[in-house]
Amino acid sequence: MPNAAQFPETGPSEDGVYHVYSLCYAKGRARRAPSHFMAKDIHDAPMPIDYNLWILHNAHRTILVDTGFGKRAAAERDRPLDIDPIDALRQLGIEPDAIEDIIVTHLHYDHAGNIDRFAKARFHIQDHEVSFATGRCMCEPVMRFAFDVEDVVTLVRHTYAERVVFHDGDAAPFPGITLHALPGHSAAVQAVRVQTPRGPVLLASDSTHFFANFLRRAPFVLTVDVGATLRSYQRIHELGGEVTRIVPGHDPKIRRIYPSRTVNGLELTLLHEQPRGADEAELSRIDDY
Repeated sequence: MPNAAQFPETGPSEDGVYHVYSLCYAKGRARRAPSHFMAKDIHDAPMPIDYNLWILHNAHRTILVDTGFGKRAAAERDRPLDIDPIDALRQLGIEPDAIEDIIVTHLHYDHAGNIDRFAKARFHIQDHEVSFATGRCMCEPVMRFAFDVEDVVTLVRHTYAERVVFHDGDAAPFPGITLHALPGHSAAVQAVRVQTPRGPVLLASDSTHFFANFLRRAPFVLTVDVGATLRSYQRIHELGGEVTRIVPGHDPKIRRIYPSRTVNGLELTLLHEQPRGADEAELSRIDDY
């Protein structure tokens, strides 16, 4: 059973080392395995999906990775929220208007929603992702499906307000945090490699939705560049190392293998702590959700 706790707790005092928390704010409980893979020979089995954002915290700063989606997008896309992400942050004791930096892994609606609800934050994003989301590919419905125009327009407004920090490939914006462009699912998904008390952890975001995507080399059904995705899978291995240092963007197995803590009624998954033993064969299975 997770233990009740206060948050933000005192994080590591060493600048460059962070506690990393995953907050699951919505779940696609009815999803099935074939909806998550381009391959047509995937065994039909229940395969729910989690929607997450991540909190990086130490004694010096608190940084968000992604901002989730809000009530409008939930209604329009039939993706019910378990809790509004901004309400969840406040329930955890994190005031959105006090956040100074947010890393946006990519501009899809479930990662870049709510960016209008942070009064002071700077948004870190890959240059090519913004070019893609505002360019000619968005003339095609199949390409723009995963984007929300209001989120994109809001980011453009933040750019004009000098609140967007653009990165072109690998970057090191903060002590102990590096960004790595892993294109394929979108034009420039960026993974976030974070130093923690147990060593580096790679928040892969949607460069791989599930462990099974990169372990089976089986791209997610929504992929703009299959070749780039397969190359990104190799980079995930290089950046992450062992599989239990790699955190896919949407896999409920994360909540299964990592310790958790309940804070004011919300469950946080503790990615800076050692997961229970889990090998690649177990994590790549699609018939055990």
